[in-house]
Amino acid sequence: MMANQGIEYLDMQAYTGITKHIGGVRATDDLLALCHIETAREVLNVGCGIGVSSAYVAKKYGCHVVGVDISEKMIEWSRRRARQEQVESRVDLRVGDILELPFEPDRFDVVFVESVVVFVEDKARAIHECVRVTRPGGYVGINESCWTENPSPELKTLVNRDLGVDVPTVQAWRALWTASGLQDQTAKIYQIDARKEVRDRLKWIGARWALGAFGRLLYLYLTNPSARQSIKAFGGTGSDSIRSLAYGIFTGKK
Repeated sequence: MMANQGIEYLDMQAYTGITKHIGGVRATDDLLALCHIETAREVLNVGCGIGVSSAYVAKKYGCHVVGVDISEKMIEWSRRRARQEQVESRVDLRVGDILELPFEPDRFDVVFVESVVVFVEDKARAIHECVRVTRPGGYVGINESCWTENPSPELKTLVNRDLGVDVPTVQAWRALWTASGLQDQTAKIYQIDARKEVRDRLKWIGARWALGAFGRLLYLYLTNPSARQSIKAFGGTGSDSIRSLAYGIFTGKK
């Protein structure tokens, strides 16, 4: 992942207190509906980032949510978000790796993941871990970026270098999901509207939170030469990649 960059993409997000997934709150709602969230009592949010979705689920559906993220700093942001949304009593947070989730098998009613598996090399294992900790009859759902057509080697290298992600094609995601062994599978692919993505992201995290994150990013840019190099590189992943990127919502029942 971006061995030549001064600061990696995920480290940048952790410092500024911002995470994203394509599709914003609408994508989260679609994913949760397909996972029958209304019947869930205990939910696992893998790669919870700054905790927006974890707090959202706890607040809207009243269920108990466990959030895990590989970054301790992200868990700190998630705790802050839970306090802000007044759902601390219904949200538990801990450091954890999607490749080795720290839970017993067959525990959660719903396990959902948003823009995490693309950062993992062993995607089949990541999906297997999510299935493992889901109870029989429970649901697993992911929202992940995908190529709608095979990218050029140059574009694939650019995205991998600047963002540290390995984005599969739609066909590759379908194959991974079929191999998961889940029943009643659904797969929905959505094209990206770049302008709408900005609005959706602001709605998802909140304008006030986004303003604070932008301020931290600007401070980093102005005071840290290594970070400045990385931010410029992230910005170099341009519109050509957006045109051939989509996001897929995949769900299934264990």
